[in-house]
Amino acid sequence: QEDLAGLQSRLQRVKALAQLAQLPPVPAETGTELRSRLDRVRRLEQRIREKKAGSGATPGARPSGETGVAAPATEAGSEKVPAYQRFHTLAQDLPPGLTLPYKFKVLAEMFRSVDTIAGMLFNRAETITFAKVKQGVQDMMRKQFEERHVGQIKAVYPTSYKLRQEKNIPTFGSGMKKSDYQLTLEPVLEEEEKVNGRPHLSASRLLERRKEFHRNLVNIVKQHHKAFLAALSPPMVVPEEKLTRWHPRFKVDEVPDISPAELPRPPQEDRLTTAQEVLSTARGMLSPKMEKALANLALRTAEAGAGEPVVSKAPSPASTSSALKGVSQALLERIRAKEAQKLQALMTRDARQEERLAMLGRLPAMARVLRNVFVAEKKQALTMEVACARMADSYDERMAAGEMEKHLRLLAELLPDWVGIHAFRTDTYLKLDKGKDLGLVTERLTKLAKEAEGP
Repeated sequence: QEDLAGLQSRLQRVKALAQLAQLPPVPAETGTELRSRLDRVRRLEQRIREKKAGSGATPGARPSGETGVAAPATEAGSEKVPAYQRFHTLAQDLPPGLTLPYKFKVLAEMFRSVDTIAGMLFNRAETITFAKVKQGVQDMMRKQFEERHVGQIKAVYPTSYKLRQEKNIPTFGSGMKKSDYQLTLEPVLEEEEKVNGRPHLSASRLLERRKEFHRNLVNIVKQHHKAFLAALSPPMVVPEEKLTRWHPRFKVDEVPDISPAELPRPPQEDRLTTAQEVLSTARGMLSPKMEKALANLALRTAEAGAGEPVVSKAPSPASTSSALKGVSQALLERIRAKEAQKLQALMTRDARQEERLAMLGRLPAMARVLRNVFVAEKKQALTMEVACARMADSYDERMAAGEMEKHLRLLAELLPDWVGIHAFRTDTYLKLDKGKDLGLVTERLTKLAKEAEGP
């Protein structure tokens, strides 16, 4: 009877749980609401896909940009070019071999600092004066920042700022009068770069401007490099889009400084006199030494304003003519043409080619180390992991296991009859033919490296 009572109590608990597990039916209106929400999500997903595809904004949809403000509607028949097309060149990184002179790098850092400070002031609707920017840049860089640097920035990137001379600007105890003229800067932005109807300098736009400034600096150096190549004997012509590094004899740090663009000056009645005017008005009142210093300053200012480009000089072939006396001119021309061909191949070599050439240059020494590893291990095959670890311990250049594996795979690609790579189950094995002459192996690798360098 006790067992029967226990079974009956269990049966009652099971029935109670079954009743609790029964869910109430979903009302019809709730199902309709869920379906409408699902339709809205699908429409929103379709709009996002269209926007990513660059097909233009769907009416009523908000763009997913940084500002979160809907772009202004365009007139019928005039399609606005998407931003990813207008700024696609900014996404292309310049080759690392196109280094800049140190003074250009400093100027690029100054532009970044100016843009950072100007962006904060501009987004707060404050007037950007040179005095505010100067103090901020000097605090950030610990370097002197003058108006000539603003002129250089304007010369490199003319559409970066609008420069004006304005007065009646609050000075807040800076020592200047409110009636004094001050140099002001205003960033030049696109029409659609607005937040709440006002232009806004966003972080992504600051990055684009920085890249554009760096690109312009590289283009200036390219012009001097082009003039250097044209002055060589024989002259060389390298397409700018294929240039990945400068000519070995081109001295980047000797590229002349950038001549500043003309900055706006206050009206004549408020303008400070120049060094030449001081010299003309104060002649006879100063000591001869001071007059000479002012004359030199006026001369340098006039020369800088002339704006004549100074290009890097190429070595003159006449200086080597005495050393090559008696050598056939035809032979010299052939040698120079071959050298120019090698240099052109060097200057247009991309990063992947450069990496492969560096790997090829290491292979002869690596081949000797690899054979010693197999001899020491006394095995016909080694796992790739063990081979890379032994190679990394024995090779004189420190290298990660992943990089070492790349070199071993390149060895197997070039010399499949000497090195073999075999995948077995979950492991990869390296097999070496220890019977081959190591001298012939290194000779073949050296020859392949020279062929890869070009003619």
